[in-house]
Amino acid sequence: MDTPALFAAIREGSFDPDGWRALDRPALAARNESGNSGFHVAARYGRLRELKPALLVAENLLLRNDSGYTPLHHAAIGGHFDQVPPPLLTAANLGLRSNSGYTVYHVAAAHGCLGQLPAAGLTPEVLVARTALGNTLLHEAAENGALDRFPPEFLTPKWLLIPNAGGETVLHVAALNGFLRQIPPECLTPDLLSRLTKAGESVILSATLARHLDQVPAESLSPDRLLQATSAGLTPLHAAAETGQLDRLPRDLLTVELLLARNPHGDTPAHSAAYHGHLDQIPPDLLTHEVLHARNHEGVTPLRHALRRGFAGQLPDAFRPKPVGTIPPFAEADAAGS
Repeated sequence: MDTPALFAAIREGSFDPDGWRALDRPALAARNESGNSGFHVAARYGRLRELKPALLVAENLLLRNDSGYTPLHHAAIGGHFDQVPPPLLTAANLGLRSNSGYTVYHVAAAHGCLGQLPAAGLTPEVLVARTALGNTLLHEAAENGALDRFPPEFLTPKWLLIPNAGGETVLHVAALNGFLRQIPPECLTPDLLSRLTKAGESVILSATLARHLDQVPAESLSPDRLLQATSAGLTPLHAAAETGQLDRLPRDLLTVELLLARNPHGDTPAHSAAYHGHLDQIPPDLLTHEVLHARNHEGVTPLRHALRRGFAGQLPDAFRPKPVGTIPPFAEADAAGS
């Protein structure tokens, strides 16, 4: 059986008991075009239990493919650590890094099986190991909702504020992926949530852009933080207006003054809300003439956006178009000759 056929049979589990018993190291150590061995395939697809126990040793499960991944990395991809002999799940083996800097812990966090690994291996050294993108293990866990797998001593500002290559902290990544609720409440302070990436994006803005503003504590929001702009001029307030989250802001924060705040294009939050059909999230008493008639740099008003994009029904009655044939009261008076 050639190598591609062998790997396909391992992946699909199509050997009979005698066929599994016949597999030896020379056959399983053969490589495909990516440098994967039969051990990599068996680990990824949950077939390690079918192999002879004598084959499940470090010599075989620490083989590296062309990307530097071992069968242990592949067990993490498939979530099959239950088939790896426990003596091999050491901090040293799990800390082996791929060519891109991924440890087995990184891959396990990315694939939702971090809980299958011994917590004792989550040492400071493992936590600060970085991938080629500068992500630590905590960044990977924040992206995939695995922060609750970490001991509390690692969920502190010291660790949560470590930046990756783009300046994103663990808090930014958790916010972008909807996992701020896995962060201890004492770490969701106004100061920490105002930390900026290299592009000037706050944690609050990250949460807002990903439609997770409801995970930001209300007490951490203020006019200044809602107007904290990126280098491109985007603010959490404009993002909330665009993504339909103005109703998630405390009512006392929304004011006419705030709704008139401008971005570099001259757009106010009311422009964003009107364009995307979210004017109904602004309290009617704040949809004043001043707010609805504010002009951006192209001379367009929120009122014009609403009318042109079919959202006239979200306007206060005084600003809605009158039905065809309706005569204003003053015109009726003129017609009567008064």
